[in-house]
Amino acid sequence: MIPAAETFDETFPFPPHFTATTGFRMHYVDEGSGPVILCLHGEPTWGYLFRHVITALAPGHRVVVPDHMGFGKSATPADRSYLLQDHIDNLEALVLELGLRDITLVMHDFGGPVGMGLASRHPELIARVVSVNGPTPFGQPDLLDTLTANASRSPWFRWIAEAHDRDSLRSTLGQLGYNILSTLKLNGFQNNSIITPTWLRAYGSPFPTAADTLGALGWAEGFAQGAHTFETPSDHAREHLKSCPALAIWGMADDTLAADHFLPLFRAAFPNGQVNELPDTGHYSLEDNPATITALLKLFLDTTSVS
Repeated sequence: MIPAAETFDETFPFPPHFTATTGFRMHYVDEGSGPVILCLHGEPTWGYLFRHVITALAPGHRVVVPDHMGFGKSATPADRSYLLQDHIDNLEALVLELGLRDITLVMHDFGGPVGMGLASRHPELIARVVSVNGPTPFGQPDLLDTLTANASRSPWFRWIAEAHDRDSLRSTLGQLGYNILSTLKLNGFQNNSIITPTWLRAYGSPFPTAADTLGALGWAEGFAQGAHTFETPSDHAREHLKSCPALAIWGMADDTLAADHFLPLFRAAFPNGQVNELPDTGHYSLEDNPATITALLKLFLDTTSVS
């Protein structure tokens, strides 16, 4: 686990907060005051991904950014499973402990299924939804077909399946602290100028040993084994979410989560939602194009309201 005080040369200067209500030491950033923005990262990143969003939005909002179990500054317990349903459980516990309401979800990568799982369980807590290259599974009838079709062409998901079949998934991801750049590049970003020693240290340091990679491994292995369980929303949850302002911001150079598969899922869940397509922006769109994304987020927040 990264030392709590680590700021990565002041690129992540936010005081750490921790909870044990989840059954492990879960880290989260809690900056600013006002309407709640809950930012959810994916694989194999952590709250560092949202550093620009926190800085931009905290002056007028309460920005809460948890690190999922096994990622970032959160603990990586050896006796836990790391499946989608576990991460939803953990997020639910954190949100209820903090008493968060009228939440604007901002979700990237597997933060999408985690956030939509929370929305399925507690639709009354959700006011707005933002997908930033993050899937929005919400009981769509073609969800499984979409995931299967995307996996067949995605370099990342194809690698996971092949590595699992040849029994090398654990050994490769067990070295994530050393091969973090190749892993991030396989998932995809376009702007190589972001690669600095500090940036590499920020993304690689959560994984110093194989024992620290259980979170990243659990997500990948769960996919290969078909072990992740998506929440099934009630009719009430579906109707509530349809009425919420929603925004999709999608890096169109995303080869991990292809826009032609996942934007239709977003539109099915949020027929009145807004969609912004960002050309020359990859899967890690918050790294490739942070200025545009923060500007779009500000505009969305300023032109919509929470009930």
